[in-house]
Amino acid sequence: MKKYAYNEITLMQYIFLINGAQVATGVLALPRILAEKAGTDGWIAIPIGWFFSVVASIFLVKTAERYPDDTLFEILIRLFGKIVGKVAIIVYMVYFAFYAWIIFVNGSLYIKAWFLPKTPSYIILLLFSIPTFFVARNGIRVLGRYSELSFYMVIWIPLFFLIPLRDGTWLHLLPILKEGWKPVLSAVPTTVFSFLGFEVAFFLYPFLQKKQHAVLGITIANTLTMLFYVFVTIVCFVYFSPDGIIDFNQPVLYLLKLIEFRFLERFDMVILAVYLIVVSTAWMPCVYLATFCSSQLLGKQDHSQHVIILLLIIIGLVFWREPTWNESEKFQQMFVKGGLQLAFVAPPFLWIYSWIYEKLRRRVRH
Repeated sequence: MKKYAYNEITLMQYIFLINGAQVATGVLALPRILAEKAGTDGWIAIPIGWFFSVVASIFLVKTAERYPDDTLFEILIRLFGKIVGKVAIIVYMVYFAFYAWIIFVNGSLYIKAWFLPKTPSYIILLLFSIPTFFVARNGIRVLGRYSELSFYMVIWIPLFFLIPLRDGTWLHLLPILKEGWKPVLSAVPTTVFSFLGFEVAFFLYPFLQKKQHAVLGITIANTLTMLFYVFVTIVCFVYFSPDGIIDFNQPVLYLLKLIEFRFLERFDMVILAVYLIVVSTAWMPCVYLATFCSSQLLGKQDHSQHVIILLLIIIGLVFWREPTWNESEKFQQMFVKGGLQLAFVAPPFLWIYSWIYEKLRRRVRH
């Protein structure tokens, strides 16, 4: 019998879990950030960021393939011993907890700005925490089903970005590479935060039913994320002037604000409310993985109490110090630095280290 037979996920759930962990609130400000770095050529940085994320993803999967039934906790203990392995797991635990906190804070800031300006952020987070607890406490299979269902529920959203294109100017994109490759390459690191999330595959791999399709699945997930980012960014660049887009902190939200129907004036409110479902598919896996790490460290099978404790800590931090937009952006920059190491540096390092480890172990046996 398989080790995780009662908690397995399908390939589609695997894809949508990774894609959901990537697509969060970062896309709402991404066009402006890219425009500041590289003008209307900034969209070219997204496929470059996608390439690096796919390469790191392949290293990640190839490392997990060597130990198909082991969780990351067991792999790190096997490779580095108990002390170093547990320290590494603590790093991952803090990383995912911090990631969940950032997404929670961003989500509450958007809700506060657009829907509930007089409601304290900790009250909004308390409301977010209720469905989060019921989903995150039930494990990978329920998370996978939630991510797949959410994807089908919101797949229609990009279609509405086609409406502003009628009033857009495609000449804004020309000439391509007007200032050369240097500004584009300088914008690539800014796409890192938008692609972070694929590292959840380290934890998903043991639960995947058809492990032979893991590389294909993670590549599809990264590609879906890339196509969505490129599409939204190009629509913003076509509609706004090259200089005008910089004036909007979240140009994507302003773009949606322009969409009106005879029967519905504030369509952006509807989209933002629905988009919260997308955002929730990012913070819920992070909450689960942070508590999964903590329960593994303490040798416990049930992580439900850990979910409650983490959510209470997140709410308590926001109650103690309510973050502003500027503080949230600083936290994101801090997170990107850590994400570069754990998402883009750790997978190739672990692949090389595990290859050497297995070679030496075979020699000792013979």
